[in-house]
Amino acid sequence: MAFGRTLRRRRAQRRLVTDWNDLSARGGRVGHDLVGWVMWDERAKAGLGELGFPNTGVWIVAWRLAGLGNTPHPVAAAMTYSIHPGFIEAIRGTIDAVTTNDAVLAVLDGAIVPGLESIVPGLAADLGDLADDLWAGVDAMFHGMRPFFSAFRARPRPADRHPGLSAWHAINCIRELRGDNHWALLASEGIDDVEAGLLHSAMVDVDEYGSEEWIARSRGGDDQSVAAAWSRLEARGLANDGRLSDAGRALRLDLEQRTDELTAPVWQAIGETATVKLLDLVEPHQDAFVQRIDETAGPRWMPAVRPGGSAVV
Repeated sequence: MAFGRTLRRRRAQRRLVTDWNDLSARGGRVGHDLVGWVMWDERAKAGLGELGFPNTGVWIVAWRLAGLGNTPHPVAAAMTYSIHPGFIEAIRGTIDAVTTNDAVLAVLDGAIVPGLESIVPGLAADLGDLADDLWAGVDAMFHGMRPFFSAFRARPRPADRHPGLSAWHAINCIRELRGDNHWALLASEGIDDVEAGLLHSAMVDVDEYGSEEWIARSRGGDDQSVAAAWSRLEARGLANDGRLSDAGRALRLDLEQRTDELTAPVWQAIGETATVKLLDLVEPHQDAFVQRIDETAGPRWMPAVRPGGSAVV
């Protein structure tokens, strides 16, 4: 009898153990939902045009580069990792030529709450209730080798204007933390920018994307660089005849799981109660965020928010 009670108690305890890696994966997806739509937001693009940008489509990257301050473009390209350095140089040059980093980031701030309200009315206010918990998690993280995370964490916090905007900025920091962690893992595996795009096809519905090259090409890969990347992956047994091999897909899935693990500490610092509340607030509306991206950017863009996608840009 005593043994039976002990066994039942141990089983109950195991059920109560929090799966932080699962919460980290879900949190990554939620963070991408809350941030991804703004990269094509019409209000923000219009604001960028008012600053003098001739091509407002570069908003997708401009606001993130502005968050890095006056970082030289080769360094910024290293931080963005999978985006062609030529794109980074051109966008950084335009910011310097026509406006300031602070002006670009003011456009961002002006777009967040109205944009969220237009997608999910009332969500911004609900997020505001979690701002303190989210920032507590952000502030508990070590800065080393996390450049985007550290840059955005260091910026002034807008709590006095709108708690929901403050919460959004904390979530953006967590998203950048996950991205920094992911790129560090890819670098440790010797995976370059174009190879990263090809490997990412393991995370999406290839039939929807048309080929395993779409993501790499969307980040600036051309025929020559894509062909060379396939050759390098094939030499490592990660691809065969211009398609990922089982080993290549397994590596990409493993990298995703390791990214979840590396990012789990921020959710632990936020705490289970606040983390689950955030997930409960956002997960029911994931289709609405995908729909907004479809409306403003078109299908396929932001693969991380789509079925089978990962939570990394």
